[in-house]
Amino acid sequence: MGLDQLTDEIFEAVIFDLDGTLIDSTPAVIRSWTTWAGEYGFVPADLLMNHGTPSASVVRAVMPKDLQEAGIRRITELELADVHDIAVLPGAREALASLVGAKNGIATSCTVPLAAARIAAAHLQPPSVLVTADDVVHGKPHPEPFLEAARRLGVDPRRCLVIEDAPKGLEAAKAAGCFTLAVVTTTPREELSADGIVNDLSEVEFEANGNGIRLKLVNQPIRADQQAQPTSS
Repeated sequence: MGLDQLTDEIFEAVIFDLDGTLIDSTPAVIRSWTTWAGEYGFVPADLLMNHGTPSASVVRAVMPKDLQEAGIRRITELELADVHDIAVLPGAREALASLVGAKNGIATSCTVPLAAARIAAAHLQPPSVLVTADDVVHGKPHPEPFLEAARRLGVDPRRCLVIEDAPKGLEAAKAAGCFTLAVVTTTPREELSADGIVNDLSEVEFEANGNGIRLKLVNQPIRADQQAQPTSS
C-alpha cells in the first residue's frame, strides 16, 4: 500500500502497541531478560528475538512445563522492579493528545501490572481502552489482542490503523485485518512489513473529527479534497 495510500484512508480507530511504539523500555527489557537468562542458564540473545510477544509465551517456549510457572513469576518480578528509565518515544505524547475524544486504544503484550507500571513511569496518559496479555487467551502474533481492542472500541478491525514496532505485532495486526503503520524504533526497517513505515511518531500527525481519523505526514497538511467524509455504518 505505502504511506501515501494510508494518508488517503479514513480510520474509525487507532490502536497502538506500547513498548517500542509509545515508550522506550528496551534497556529495562534487556536488563530483565539478561538477569533471567543467567539465572536459568539461557543465552539472552535467543530470548530477545521474541520481541513483541508476551513474556509468559517466551518462558513457555523455552522451559519444561514443571518450571514454567516459576519462570513466569520470576520474569514478572524482574520487569516490575525495573522501570526507572522508561521514556516516552518521540511523537507519542502528541499522538495520544490529538486522539482524545476519538476512538483509540493500546494493545500490548505486557500484563496489566507491567503495563500500568511502565505507563506510570513514563508519565503517559493512556487511552481508555487497554488490552493486555491478561485480557486474551492468545497473545501476539495471534490477532486476538487487536481483535479484542477493536471489539472494545466498537469498530470493525478492518477500519483500524495499528501502529507497531515489532514484526510479530505487525503480523498480528495484519491477521486481524487492520491497516498497519510501522515505526523504526526497535527493528531495522528492512525487517518490517507494513502498509507504511516511519522512523517514529514524530513524523506523522492525526486529525480526528466526528467523521473519522486521518493520518498525515508532518508539515504536509490535508488537502481540501481529502477532508474526512462520513463513514458507512
